[in-house]
Amino acid sequence: MGQEPSAGRRDVNTTSSQFRDALRRVFTRVGMRARAKVAELAQSLADACAREPLQTGQTYRRGQSSTEFADLPAYSAIVKYRDFGKLFKISDPFYRSHDARTASETWMQGRRYVNFASYDYLGLNHHPAVQAAAGAAIEHFGTSVSASRIVAGERPLHRELETALADFYGVESAVAFVSGHATNVSTIGTLMSGDDLIIHDELAHNSIIVGAKLSRATAHAFRHNDPAALERILAANRHLHKRALIVVEGLYSMDGDVADLPSLIALKERYDAWLMVDEAHALGVLGPRGRGSAEHFGIDPSRIDIWMGTLSKTLAACGGYIAGKQELIDILKYQAPGLVYSVGLSPPLAAAAAAALRAVESEPERIARLQRNGKLFLALAKDAGLDTATSEGHSIVSVIVGDLVHAGKLSQRLLDRGLNVLPIIYPAVPLKASRFRFFITSEHSPTQIHNAVNVMREELSAVERRKVA
Repeated sequence: MGQEPSAGRRDVNTTSSQFRDALRRVFTRVGMRARAKVAELAQSLADACAREPLQTGQTYRRGQSSTEFADLPAYSAIVKYRDFGKLFKISDPFYRSHDARTASETWMQGRRYVNFASYDYLGLNHHPAVQAAAGAAIEHFGTSVSASRIVAGERPLHRELETALADFYGVESAVAFVSGHATNVSTIGTLMSGDDLIIHDELAHNSIIVGAKLSRATAHAFRHNDPAALERILAANRHLHKRALIVVEGLYSMDGDVADLPSLIALKERYDAWLMVDEAHALGVLGPRGRGSAEHFGIDPSRIDIWMGTLSKTLAACGGYIAGKQELIDILKYQAPGLVYSVGLSPPLAAAAAAALRAVESEPERIARLQRNGKLFLALAKDAGLDTATSEGHSIVSVIVGDLVHAGKLSQRLLDRGLNVLPIIYPAVPLKASRFRFFITSEHSPTQIHNAVNVMREELSAVERRKVA
């Protein structure tokens, strides 16, 4: 009789232990299936982004291929991303609608957010002089020039803007395009041909890569920001080609680091190559007066053959430009498809960009404020143990978070806590290198920056704890 309670307890303990073991096995199987599903989706994403092989040596039969857009690999990739979001209950962070003008703060669906997803580095998008210039241009010239400039003629605003850009860079001339992407594509595609060599940084913008393909030149990518790797390619290939072009970004938009301009100039001079520097994110950001990479390094800007930039970031408009020698600009004005066969820059955009450039020159305190904010964000992020990769803290700081699941979940959590910052995911970056890209401006307050870093650290830690659990 005295042993029965003890035996009963043993039976209960045994049953509880068996239950826990069974429960553990269930969770293990669920976890394995979830990880397998993630791996399956990741592979599906990679497969969906790959090109379908072409069938050769066969006679085409009607109905052999689909005419449905839904059957295109590009659409398959979109579907896979949506499936991925549904699996992990992640809302789509892209194409969100903003209720009003964005600045250091923005409004979406009636709620205010601190905004780190804008290229408005110096806050000129709401500058009174910029708005007034655009309004006056509409009043006098209308909203469009209605055709290409070579056909419909120019407006004084075009020459005013291009003269100001040339003076800003200290070169002979400049020309403005209606699109920053088209500026790179058209310029590279026009200048280079099948006999030539193009060498670009491996992290160069898509527009540079597309331009290189269009040109039919032999193209090589060199290891990011590695002049020694660039020289190895030049040494092995330069003698095989008529002309050579080296293309880099002044300030890299994905990682926030700066090109080694002095080394690049030395190499382009040693190997008789042209050097093209994309200043899209450098104008108004680098240098004490915001004049970009040349000022940042104290280099004569005329030593760069081709300066490229955009009007849509610091200059608060839309479009792109090339600045350099007069002969270069003449070639583009009469030969570049993105200029000759495209409508001219609209009057309000040209006027706004010119006014914004004047503000860059006359209000250096904005540049100083931006540079303080960028350094503050980077220092706080590093102190918080965030992975900022190679960012130098100018205006772009990327925080690496790892896989797609982390990025997706964090995106929604950050938005819930009042931060508008977007994830960068595959295929823009490798599968395991998803990140959040913070764009810092002169208009962010130190309080906003401190809070953003704290929230990022807290939410990333929470995701990591859940992953371990």
